[in-house]
Amino acid sequence: MAVGDPAYADAMTPDALAAAGLLVDRTGPVVTVTLDRPDVRNAQTPATWRALAAVGESLDDEVRVVVLRGSGQSFSAGLDRSMLDPTAGGDGVETVAGLLALSDEEMSATIDDYQRGFTWLRDPRFVSVAAVQGHAIGAGFQLALSCDLRIAADDARFCMKESALGLVPDLTGTKPLVESVGYARALEICATARTVEADEALRIGLVASVVPAGQLDAAVAELVGALTAPMAGAVRETTALLQGAADRSLDDQRRLEREAQVRRFRDVARALAGD
Repeated sequence: MAVGDPAYADAMTPDALAAAGLLVDRTGPVVTVTLDRPDVRNAQTPATWRALAAVGESLDDEVRVVVLRGSGQSFSAGLDRSMLDPTAGGDGVETVAGLLALSDEEMSATIDDYQRGFTWLRDPRFVSVAAVQGHAIGAGFQLALSCDLRIAADDARFCMKESALGLVPDLTGTKPLVESVGYARALEICATARTVEADEALRIGLVASVVPAGQLDAAVAELVGALTAPMAGAVRETTALLQGAADRSLDDQRRLEREAQVRRFRDVARALAGD
């Protein structure tokens, strides 16, 4: 769904976003996306994922930080279990159970569409921050993992629940989980579907910091201020360098550092000259 498509415009209206369980607010270069279904602990649906993808498509180059959070006492309890009910898809409602009616190729393509609701958070044009309180389960855990940085309240609880349902994490969470905690710990967390409490999450590198629940908003605001203080180009170039560093050779990384630094020197010089 591209920005110019009528379906895109329809998806980005406040009513459409609200129906998908999202609130979107922009203050200058900072966009805050709130999962807003507190009555079901911000459980997600296919409509949520498609709306998240539309939000990602809507962002311009002036956005520097995206904050992702949940309403109420939880970040997200994961997939809305009603979406697994084959009878729940009336009135054009898209459900996960509906995948079973598709061919293997169609099912894979539909999951690819769902994944786009997560992958946009890795765009190096901005830094994405997950503010996690309460439950971050399954799709909720994977949504937090999609962000560049995670700040957790001391009541945060992470759980990759998919294996308990006979499924696998398929919303792009496996790669960042391994990158954060290593293969062995990631396998143990996923295969056992156990809960990782906030203190352990900090210890194993799953989150950047843990703060008392009442201080989460202030901690996020402080981080956002720090991220928007440097020149935008410096943060974007650094983000792009770091995101791909693990998959590159040293020679490739050195070359990209040099090329990025040339651009930065030129940009800083223009800024000092008042251009």
